[in-house]
Amino acid sequence: MSGTLLLPEDLKRRVTAEARAAWPAECCGLIEGVRDGDRFEALAIHPTKNGRTEPDRFEIDPAAHIGLMRALRGSGRSIIGCYHSHPGGRPEPSAHDRENGGSADFLWLIAGLAGPSGEVLLGGFRGEAFEPVQLVSA
Repeated sequence: MSGTLLLPEDLKRRVTAEARAAWPAECCGLIEGVRDGDRFEALAIHPTKNGRTEPDRFEIDPAAHIGLMRALRGSGRSIIGCYHSHPGGRPEPSAHDRENGGSADFLWLIAGLAGPSGEVLLGGFRGEAFEPVQLVSA
């Protein structure tokens, strides 16, 4: 494991609801939080419009990303990662995710679901190699 992500239940429910609402497309957004060494704590999520039209791709709006970075300046909080869903897939990085993402100390939360009302499984990953992160609920 490459650290832990403390993900409060209300944020987990919101990501799950977004994944179901976006199905069969992917939802996406940014995770606001704090970091202490290998421990990350999610404090808020910020849904963003998916800039891709393909159902199995996502692109976070760069303007939303920059706007949130500016809003968080001086707050002690930062963008600690992003989230997206895998409709009909596992909560693991896809080949496309591995080709286009991953950077040191940036988290990826992936919601895998088998349908709009199916069970949602969450997976957390960090770094260029998408090392698993332990998810801890609060």
